[in-house]
Amino acid sequence: MQKPRTLTAALTVSALALLSACGTEAGTGPGAGGDPDTPDLPVAGNHWTIAAVTVDGARSVAPPGAHLEVEENGRAKGNTGCNNFGAAVAVNGDTVTVSSHEVTLIGCPADRDRFERALLKAFTGELKGKAQKKGLTLASADGRKVLELVAESGAPLVGTAWTVDALLGGETSASLPAGSEGKAKLTFGKDGRLSGSLGCNRVSAPAKITDRTITLGAVTTTRMICTSPQMELETKLYEVLDGPLTYRLDHRTLTVTGADGQGFTARAETDEG
Repeated sequence: MQKPRTLTAALTVSALALLSACGTEAGTGPGAGGDPDTPDLPVAGNHWTIAAVTVDGARSVAPPGAHLEVEENGRAKGNTGCNNFGAAVAVNGDTVTVSSHEVTLIGCPADRDRFERALLKAFTGELKGKAQKKGLTLASADGRKVLELVAESGAPLVGTAWTVDALLGGETSASLPAGSEGKAKLTFGKDGRLSGSLGCNRVSAPAKITDRTITLGAVTTTRMICTSPQMELETKLYEVLDGPLTYRLDHRTLTVTGADGQGFTARAETDEG
């Protein structure tokens, strides 16, 4: 899979801020020098799933794979649900400040592009953080911009039910055919087999997994008659699985690509689901 090009932009992105929110321990790292009576946000070292973003009263639910992380050195990184991004951030008590960011240039489907724009627009300047029962919110002082973060554990490749949520082609990401969303689910079992559904028909194949590659044996499927969107998705996935595969696991997002750059991304269900 080709690596996306990287664009450095002298913009202030709240998404980055979020990451920065994953702040450091009180009196250390990016928050050093702040009020000793106000500990820094306890977000550093955690992986935060982005649940939603609100801008000027309009709330947008995040696409699968959108997440934020903050490192101890004051760098933030994450994914908008399509593109990766990074930022220089500072955490001082309950305040997160974003100074610059970089964003990759993968072509995004319209819905993910809209969310990405909202995310980057929302998180600018200073953001106040507030711990919630299961996560964290970051908001501007006037409350017009809000980022909702949820803490979730990572998912292992083997034994997890992965739901396909996007198709990949070189440096572009595409939404699934309308009407096929949530239909394709794949599991790499501890018995050394791939099983699940390609969108309509059941699929099975021996699967040998190494550090970064997946080698499938003969792929077999049932032969049910499928609707047009499901058949379109099924055909694309079958073509991806018919050859050598590489994979990347990022917390709860799985990316699988073939030698020609065609592939798919899949998400693990939430801890509750």
